[in-house]
Amino acid sequence: MFTEEDYKLIEKEFDGLRVASKRRCADEEQYQLVLKAFDFANEAHNGVRRRSGEPYILHPIAVAKIVVDEIGLGCKSICAALLHDVVEDTDYTVEDIQRLFGEKIASLVDGLTKIKIALDDNSHTVSSLQAENFKRILLTLNDDVRIVLIKLADRLHNLRTIQFMPEYKRDKILSETMYIFIPLAHRLGLYSIKSEMENIWLQYREPEAYKAISDKLNSVMLERGESIDNFIEPVKADLDKAGYKYTILKRLKTPYSIWKKMYTKNIPFEEIFDIYAVRIIFEARPEFSEREQCWYIFSMITNLYQYKPDRTRDWVKEPKSNGYEALHVTVMGPGGNWIEVQIRSERMNSIAERGVAAHWLYKKENTGEAAENDTEIDRWLKQVREILENPDANALQFLDDIHKELVNSDIYVFTPKGKQIKLPKGSTALDFAYEIHTEVGHHAIAAKVSQKLQPLSYVLKNGDQVEIITSENGSPKREWLSFLRTSRAKDMVTDAIKDSSRDNCKVGMEILRQKLEERGITIQSRVLKKLIAYYNIIGGKEALYTKIGIGIIDLSDLDKALKTNEERRNVQMWGVKLLNPLRNIGKIDKKQDYILEEDIDDGTISFNIAECCSPIPGDSVVGFVDENGCVTIHKKSCPVATNLESTEGHRIVSVKWSKNFKMSYLTRISINGIDRMGILNDITRTISLLLNVNIRKLLIETHDEIFEGTIDLYVHNTEDLDRLIKTLGKIKGVESVKRIELK
Repeated sequence: MFTEEDYKLIEKEFDGLRVASKRRCADEEQYQLVLKAFDFANEAHNGVRRRSGEPYILHPIAVAKIVVDEIGLGCKSICAALLHDVVEDTDYTVEDIQRLFGEKIASLVDGLTKIKIALDDNSHTVSSLQAENFKRILLTLNDDVRIVLIKLADRLHNLRTIQFMPEYKRDKILSETMYIFIPLAHRLGLYSIKSEMENIWLQYREPEAYKAISDKLNSVMLERGESIDNFIEPVKADLDKAGYKYTILKRLKTPYSIWKKMYTKNIPFEEIFDIYAVRIIFEARPEFSEREQCWYIFSMITNLYQYKPDRTRDWVKEPKSNGYEALHVTVMGPGGNWIEVQIRSERMNSIAERGVAAHWLYKKENTGEAAENDTEIDRWLKQVREILENPDANALQFLDDIHKELVNSDIYVFTPKGKQIKLPKGSTALDFAYEIHTEVGHHAIAAKVSQKLQPLSYVLKNGDQVEIITSENGSPKREWLSFLRTSRAKDMVTDAIKDSSRDNCKVGMEILRQKLEERGITIQSRVLKKLIAYYNIIGGKEALYTKIGIGIIDLSDLDKALKTNEERRNVQMWGVKLLNPLRNIGKIDKKQDYILEEDIDDGTISFNIAECCSPIPGDSVVGFVDENGCVTIHKKSCPVATNLESTEGHRIVSVKWSKNFKMSYLTRISINGIDRMGILNDITRTISLLLNVNIRKLLIETHDEIFEGTIDLYVHNTEDLDRLIKTLGKIKGVESVKRIELK
């Protein structure tokens, strides 16, 4: 039962929501409905506590606060947020909600309940069930996008309290968040929610990187704070002189955005130049367009400071797919640092912060009808609905397609008559053909891109002008699926070849059987597992056969895929026989840490190391158990691990390194600096003689007095690696040493 302190805490938390709801509700009747929803939920959850020990009702209150304060939704959404766990966790039904609160609130609660059941179902034994559950979540975009918005608020609050979760559940939640919810928040324009989710992900998946970057950001804030203030002063003076009403905000890049850039571009913190941003939010004047006023303010700033032309972005003329509008310019500040300036009207800022909810609010106010004057976000939702409405979509393929739709960026290309077409980055001339018309795609045989003849597989670039060459005899081909980028085009090709082709799975199995027979090999479990791992297949042998059958996998690299792992093994024991993974380890208790350990006497280790990310002892890792009871470990930041956790969450195992490891593990470092006589000898002597580390492969190139290269070497753990990197960094002429991924 609750104590007096519990009841006081509940009342205190609801007070904040009460004030926010009063401002957001259209009238007293709506406000009273919110109070009624709270009273009902409070009674339904009375006496129930969360894992943290707090009263459960604090969670719905927190979700409702996010819904109103950070997303900007109204009365019905606030009520649904307060009631979202009632049907699932108590004896009340959707019919009870409908009787008390009306049909719309009941339908929102029903949608949220179905999503909760899908995500909380721990009985999954196959990955397709988890994919079906995500499909169910995204289908609510067809019903009412508010369901997904409330679910994002629910997920955000669960992330804020994720420290109370056991690690194996924490890993699943974090990977689901990265794979689906963060891209979804981005596409719906919820920048602040997306950023907070990303930072929480980094904090728990890469805690050391998160702390190091946060510490450096704090130092930057102290060092450059005064310089930014000096930068802003003359800008304010010019805005005042022009008579603008405005707000200027200072903003640091988030730890995640910095980590992502460091990780993808292999650069240190010091090489990220736009760490600071200044945001100008102005009250638009009715006599000029908002874009004209953005460029007017741009001219003020560039009169004061030198700007970087290739870093100017006009998101006002061509808004992002999530509705984001702003004019960005990067200028050199008085302290010698590059500063990004974001110029937005108040309307643009509201949409940037609150996304789709603010977009529809402004649209309704300006047009009277939310369905008119489709913008980029409307068009994107229509594209998603086309994918959702495809009755033949396999759940795993569906999830893969949706994920690509969520994370892609866009390019702009033109028809011969100058009409602009938006396509996902990486789209081909054939994607363009299907975007023009289905029949144009079906009969396409080639393309002219900027007056040059190109194949249909040609990858388009921003600004290309494209003309499709067709033939009456042209028809869709299975191999097209291997280079098409857009889900719409893939669906059209799949539908076109479906009736005339045999079962793709059987075709693929026969193709593989013939290819293996040529090499004197029969189809067997060991071979299939090797191919599934090599081609990174989700869904087992049927998915492998299907991708071969429709031409996505052409088996041109079959010999490479069939090579034994001995050549690429990344675990070595010097002076002792090579150790092998231990299989059939028995049932694993997922509520306890699985210990990653070695047994020199037995000649085994208790795990496999994923070749996609090659973790070494000391790395933050997550494990996956296969049907044979073998645990494979990935780095927690590995994209493949994120994919697996999101689609095969039932396989997650919480793992922990044992304290004593004698084996050496393969890793890779990159090194560069100023070339000089004898520097290579100094590097190799330091590694081999001073640090007693064995080198497997060394590739060094020199040009224009600069050297750069990579070194593959064996280390015992991350401590050894850190010590090696620090020691190499002290060698005269060495500028940079860092760990990179083994490819």
